[in-house]
Amino acid sequence: MSTPWLHIVGIGEDGMDGLTPATRAVVEAAEVIIGGERHHALSDAVTAERIAWPSPFDALIDLLTSHRGHRVVVLATGDPLWFSVGARIGRSIPAGEILYHPQLSAFQLASARMGWSMADLETLTVHGRPVEQMIAFIQPDARLLILTTGAETPGQIARFLVDRGYGASLMTVLANMGGEKELRFDGLAESWDHEVPAFNTLAVECIAAPEAALMPRVPGLADDLFVSDGTMTKREVRAVTLAKLMPMRGALLWDVGTGCGSVAVEWMRGARYARAIGIEPRADRRDMAAQNALALGVPGLRLVEGTAPEAFAGLERPDAVFIGGGLSEAVFDAAWAQLKPLGRLVANAVTIESEQAMLALREKHGGELAKIQVARAEAVGRLSGWKPAMAVTQWSLVKR
Repeated sequence: MSTPWLHIVGIGEDGMDGLTPATRAVVEAAEVIIGGERHHALSDAVTAERIAWPSPFDALIDLLTSHRGHRVVVLATGDPLWFSVGARIGRSIPAGEILYHPQLSAFQLASARMGWSMADLETLTVHGRPVEQMIAFIQPDARLLILTTGAETPGQIARFLVDRGYGASLMTVLANMGGEKELRFDGLAESWDHEVPAFNTLAVECIAAPEAALMPRVPGLADDLFVSDGTMTKREVRAVTLAKLMPMRGALLWDVGTGCGSVAVEWMRGARYARAIGIEPRADRRDMAAQNALALGVPGLRLVEGTAPEAFAGLERPDAVFIGGGLSEAVFDAAWAQLKPLGRLVANAVTIESEQAMLALREKHGGELAKIQVARAEAVGRLSGWKPAMAVTQWSLVKR
């Protein structure tokens, strides 16, 4: 096992005084210290070569390895492995060469300030990431702790809350936690007007109005939450489809013929860090899918122009594939070849021709068939009656 030469140290607003004696000795013995301007200021009494975060940040690993053989310390805020630089470094440098020295995280400090149990809340970061990704977590009575991007982030989140009927939500910005200049700002989303420091953590207690949008993370969002041209996988069928696709943490979906992106969007909402690539030849539908991804809190949806199977070239191998239209033997064979072991493939068909292609493929490859028929109550004069939607034939199988 390698001898650790790289120490990743979490440091708080109380600087060197907040470190344990052993961690403080590591920093004081460093030959090279890498960190942001704030981190260097918190440890300025230590004599060592000082290096700022590189630009672009992806150059960090090359920078670190160029100093292998020296005593190197990377300074991070709080816990280096919780939405911080430690995880990025740990994916590229062998674990045996690194020692981590965690400090209390911003989440732990904020939870203590708010009197909230960390087991009963969601911890999120929008630091350096699209702010819209927090939208997926707006639900009645939810408690959120959010690492922000800057002074403007709380105002942006307040608008998201108001737009979805959560204007009465309680918001608290906490800044400089654990230091002499600690600050707190409280208010409501609907009237938020505080000017806050750029480096802050936001606590939100979501309070829903009677007309608030209900957007659970389980599949089956209301159809009218999506911008569409009418051609989309409808709510009930979408819920069944996602159940067979089985969203999982960090897993990747190929949504073939993504249309307005309803399946891809719900896949990404269904599990933390789930990813999706939507393949769609029409620019207008890709635009709708992009709008839906932003509005429903999954701005990371990747959209690819093209048709299957040609558009599969160069894409990362998927954990699941959804074929919402245009099923053929060529499309299936190409998708199945790229699907990872234990991957799930689901295809839906509404036309006789697509169903015939599906039956032929099922005869060859096995899998489950289901006929999904949905009828919704609609007005018939002064009374009500059932209006059936087009039946959907669904084929699903797992790659063993």
